[in-house]
Amino acid sequence: MSVKSETNPLPTGGFKGSDLPPLVTDRPPRVLIAGGGLGGLFLGILLEKAGIPYEIFERSAEIKPLGAIMHLSPNILPAYEQLGLYDELASFSKPLRENGYMLTDKLKLIARFTPVGPEIMGYEPLMFPRPDVHNMLLSKIPAEKMHMSKKVLSFQQNHEGVMVRFSDNTTVHGDILVGADGAHSAVRQHLYKTLTKEGLLPKTDNQDMKKGYISLVGTTNALDPKRYPDVLKEDCQSYGMIGDGSTPYTWVTFTVPGNRICWNVVVQLGVAEVADDQFRTSDWVPQQNQKMMDSVRHFKTPYGTMGDLFDSTPVEGVSKVYYEDMLFETWNHGRTVLIGDAAHKLLPSTGAGAVNAMQDAVILANHLYDIKPTSFENIKKALSDFKEERFGLVKEQVPQTYFAAKMQFGHTIWERILRHVLFNWVPKSLQMKQLTKDSAYRPQANFLPLAPKRGTLETIPQRPSKRVQREEEEAKNAAAAAL
Repeated sequence: MSVKSETNPLPTGGFKGSDLPPLVTDRPPRVLIAGGGLGGLFLGILLEKAGIPYEIFERSAEIKPLGAIMHLSPNILPAYEQLGLYDELASFSKPLRENGYMLTDKLKLIARFTPVGPEIMGYEPLMFPRPDVHNMLLSKIPAEKMHMSKKVLSFQQNHEGVMVRFSDNTTVHGDILVGADGAHSAVRQHLYKTLTKEGLLPKTDNQDMKKGYISLVGTTNALDPKRYPDVLKEDCQSYGMIGDGSTPYTWVTFTVPGNRICWNVVVQLGVAEVADDQFRTSDWVPQQNQKMMDSVRHFKTPYGTMGDLFDSTPVEGVSKVYYEDMLFETWNHGRTVLIGDAAHKLLPSTGAGAVNAMQDAVILANHLYDIKPTSFENIKKALSDFKEERFGLVKEQVPQTYFAAKMQFGHTIWERILRHVLFNWVPKSLQMKQLTKDSAYRPQANFLPLAPKRGTLETIPQRPSKRVQREEEEAKNAAAAAL
């Protein structure tokens, strides 16, 4: 049975213009979102507020987000507050207030990090397990707009609309297709295949993503506070341990609500052949994850060993993740646009991946709201303007996340020297200057009331909605004419 439109069933056959909306209409565009991850869900919530019809299509039968730690910075928290989600987010988070510690594998201090306080930033960084925020966002999407087991097989687009075909042989029509389906996006792959045939895809977009690190991530069950007193502290306790020159491993722990600890074991590829073989050839199944955990369970932490944490972690909730990076040049073509990891896969060393996916959602929603009337030309301009507004900002972060990954997970001799220089010789004032600069960009939905100004940091002003400005001007002229 085919996926249905808002009014009529759509055929599973060809791309029939008779089933599509008029070329120009005053109704908002109908948006098809491929991918039920954080970026796709956040976009859905924004479109719900904007009154723009949408549906989300997730390839999996059941969404099982990674059991990893997540951190959201002030760069996206105003948008959460604006959408009325901030308090709920804070309810299952721990703020990062005091020092975070980087230690050797023998637990000797390498560096101490103190977050900038909310009196300057306006918000505290929030730490939480990724599934918790995913479940919160999913709960805000009306059930009838969320479709599971819908893997994108192909799509067609022309001046009348876009038709998406799924692997179950159903189809759906809409005005805009958003590829929010992750680093190995099916939407991007089909779009790029089409553009390659037409000679329109830059050669750089056909390169493989770089894989520099692989990670195991998990979250424990509730722990005994007598043995793990840190779990009772209101703020997040953060530790990162770096292996010595004979091992390519880094392992980190964060306390989260529910008396739990999120942990992460990262291996740098290309440093030790044994580790490369182990991580590259292992199947991504719980049994193989358990074997990998067994090989590193002796690693020390302030709480004992990693094995102590592994023993309190359900193995089926442990995930293996590649740390890949790639900034694609092509984000949009015709009625199709890519956001999040589908457009730019950033290393997770600064927490930038999820934040940028949600920032993409905010800016894309702003440009979709400005589409009026709905026409092919206005749609193409909106998607092009979205890419133009976001590309440079994301590009600036690529070297930052790459450098941060070297500082956190790097094990070559030069990376160790660089880490020593950074933490011991670079003035804190320079680090603070860069941090405040990076924190100034905080996009919000410009069709909603803005979140109140918080903190003393001067943030980048929001771009006003062209549609709102136009409607206000029309109302003003109409009122003047009525006098």
